[in-house]
Amino acid sequence: MIAKEVIIDKLKKSLNSDNYIIGSVIGSGISFLNAVNAGVDFTIVLSSGKYRQMGRGSLSSFLCYENSNDLVMNIGMREILPLSKDIPIFFGLNATDPTKDLYSYIKEIKEVGFSGINNFPSVGLIDGKFSEALEERGISYEREIEAIKIANFLNLFTIAFVFNEKQAIDMINAGADVICVHFGLTMGGYVGAKKAISLKKARNISQRIFNICDKVKTRKIIKMVYGGPIQSPIDLKYVYENNSCQGFIGGSVFDRIPTERGIFNTVKAFRICSDNMKKKIKTSDSVGDYIKEYIEKNYMKQIKMKDLASALNISNSYLSALFKKKFNWSFSEYLIRYRIEKFVELMRNEDMKFNEAAEIVGYDDYAQFSKQFKKYTKMSPKEYFKK
Repeated sequence: MIAKEVIIDKLKKSLNSDNYIIGSVIGSGISFLNAVNAGVDFTIVLSSGKYRQMGRGSLSSFLCYENSNDLVMNIGMREILPLSKDIPIFFGLNATDPTKDLYSYIKEIKEVGFSGINNFPSVGLIDGKFSEALEERGISYEREIEAIKIANFLNLFTIAFVFNEKQAIDMINAGADVICVHFGLTMGGYVGAKKAISLKKARNISQRIFNICDKVKTRKIIKMVYGGPIQSPIDLKYVYENNSCQGFIGGSVFDRIPTERGIFNTVKAFRICSDNMKKKIKTSDSVGDYIKEYIEKNYMKQIKMKDLASALNISNSYLSALFKKKFNWSFSEYLIRYRIEKFVELMRNEDMKFNEAAEIVGYDDYAQFSKQFKKYTKMSPKEYFKK
């Protein structure tokens, strides 16, 4: 266990050096090791992390499949804590668990080696009639506030997921060290949420909550965000801009989506390569479908045809010919058109600046993007949306 004072001192030094704080939600030892090697500041063990590793969605943590607290304790003690050295490990606590006495259990969490707690699964994610029924039975967010208060009393570091301004005030009063605005389940991938709030709305919601944190004079509250529409560094950059956010906690974006993409693309490449070695040919359909899907998942990054050709064990010219046969466009034409479509979609749905949307779809140089846009639409972005 790492002492609360040591964690606070380390995080504040990082912030004073103009760095953002990055935390990871994990559900397995391999995810933990990779997150640590990549330089995360802390990790949180959540039952949702394990369900994601099982190919299920994060909402599984809210159903009666097994006891969430027991699951986290088991993962922590078997897979995570034995690997931990200098990285704080926090326990995702289901505070409404009727089988646990909060004070005794949080004390046990500390004794086994966790450095703090986080309130998850949180009833703050539940709304409607089900939420009202839970409140009537005392299964409420108040229990999560109580858990943070107890952990603070036991000198554990605390990260509070909050969903509105009132909860932020209550968690600050309970002694939370981090106020993390939870935007809902993360979009993207095979088991991710299909809908989420817009990036603009996420930025505005978080700033209203962070304004409350900034009014606290007795101590510095660390302000972070989690989930929802944030799927890439560019999404996070948009939230950071004109916002006093100091860091990001990644769940699916760190341990589910990379795994999904990595396994899919690797196996697909081996599949095509293996078939090619056996048949000595490649069809335009198999290669085209693979690259089409690769572009859909990676269009915001730099994509080079030579890298794809190398992965498929064929020449650039052969890959180019197969791709053009499939789509009647060259690889570069297809990629540019796809990025332009995504740009238009972003501008219509997110109400952001032209250069921001261009950066999200893979263009750091807006002038270059504008030139490509005009080439394919016969209008500049400004003229296009004005019309």
